[in-house]
Amino acid sequence: MDIEHRTSTVTRDTSETQINVTLNLDGQGTAELVTGVPFFDHMLTQIARHGLIDLHVIAKGDLDIDAHHLVEDVGIVLGQALREAVGDKSGLTRYGHAYVPLDEALSRCVVDLSGRPGLHYRVDYTRGRVGEFDVDLLREFFQGFVNHAMLTLHLDNIHGDNAHHQAETLFKAFGRALRMAVTSDPRMAGIVPSTKGSL
Repeated sequence: MDIEHRTSTVTRDTSETQINVTLNLDGQGTAELVTGVPFFDHMLTQIARHGLIDLHVIAKGDLDIDAHHLVEDVGIVLGQALREAVGDKSGLTRYGHAYVPLDEALSRCVVDLSGRPGLHYRVDYTRGRVGEFDVDLLREFFQGFVNHAMLTLHLDNIHGDNAHHQAETLFKAFGRALRMAVTSDPRMAGIVPSTKGSL
């Protein structure tokens, strides 16, 4: 981790996947993504652009089976990278929230850099696939992320008729909520935002 610039790089190498993630929490929202799963790349781009996080992901996996391992493991590595980049969380806002619409779809995301993994995920997709992509894998991504970022995440699709729109609003809202949570508050300089003194 580079504390001054809030960047981190994490690599995961298993028999199922090989993943490298670099992120910069104080970026411009640029994304360089090579996962072999175009719809997933499209979703990750939303995190970068709307979170103003520079995100570089190179991932290879057993896509001959399906995309499950790759999508979940990218979530794991991204969570580890975020956890490194925020350090002890002193000076951070800690909480973030966002509502994002896309045409008929509307989603809400609430984030707490709590130090405790917790996922509430309420999405009733109108169909099971967007193109060749199984939308069930998006929950696996967020679960992997939450478990390793050690944060609390609430994701709700409030309504939507188009599964692509439903998913995209989730990722846009997630990016914006995360951006708020990791923003520095000058009044909290050197202070961990918790009455316990640590997160």
